[in-house]
Amino acid sequence: MPVPEGPDGVLLVDKPAGITSTRALALCKRALGSRKGGHTGTLDPFATGLLPLVFGEATKFSRFLLDSDKTYTATLRLGATSTTGDTEGEIRPGGPVPRGLAQIGAVSRELLGDSLQVPPMHSAVRVQGQRLYDLARQGLEVERVPRAIHVEFIEILEFSGERLVISLKCSKGTYVRTLAESLGERLGCGAYLTALRRTETGGFRVEEAATPDALVGMGIAAARARLLPVEVLVRTLPRSDLGEREAWAIRNGQELPSDPAWGDGERALFGPAREFIGVGLVAAGRMAPARLMATGVVAAEPRVGP
Repeated sequence: MPVPEGPDGVLLVDKPAGITSTRALALCKRALGSRKGGHTGTLDPFATGLLPLVFGEATKFSRFLLDSDKTYTATLRLGATSTTGDTEGEIRPGGPVPRGLAQIGAVSRELLGDSLQVPPMHSAVRVQGQRLYDLARQGLEVERVPRAIHVEFIEILEFSGERLVISLKCSKGTYVRTLAESLGERLGCGAYLTALRRTETGGFRVEEAATPDALVGMGIAAARARLLPVEVLVRTLPRSDLGEREAWAIRNGQELPSDPAWGDGERALFGPAREFIGVGLVAAGRMAPARLMATGVVAAEPRVGP
């Protein structure tokens, strides 16, 4: 039975522990019968949770999710450290664990706001064309450029003995393993991650997601029915609804005069039938197409007047 054309849309996946994000993507391509797909920010193999995947035309707009904040539930072990910041490294003893929540809460608040974070050696960041984790496996450590990050909140969910569970919201590019290590250092006892689950990103929640195995098991039609439309990726942008002539012009690469009330910046563009066209960029009183959905055959210019 022939597989229909690959779909366009966003698939919310609940990645299990023990597989890479690339493996999860491969399984979901199979579930959807799609060749063209990508992810919007990876999860470490030991981590679980929300992994939005993009297929077909949605790959053009994935950066809007890549740039979004992420929310996690993280489980830490206090009183010990790990050479990788998580369960995959060599575990070493730390110092005495604080007895109460007051000190942990105070130190957690010190990590809020803007700061610079050095990516860990056991990460996928490239330095001179090589992944840091490949260099780390060779016993090498190289200088890394600190990254600007932002932590919006850290909430203590559970504290029992050496086990601490927190919820946190942070900017893209933040390594929660490194935050856990920073917390342990400031407490003087050491800490590392024993579990990490992404619960939200870009307004999507993990409760809306399905596991790769579940998607494969339900069949192509049912899996495709779970796809969200491409325009959910740009729902944070201001919207412009275009008439037939305006939509034709944008689709054919032409600029348009912009509404003075719009201001400058990117806008989500929709056609006369409320179909998503793409993203336009407004500057200096003009709107130009920035990233557009494929339309196939270019229609003739609409007639104006009777």
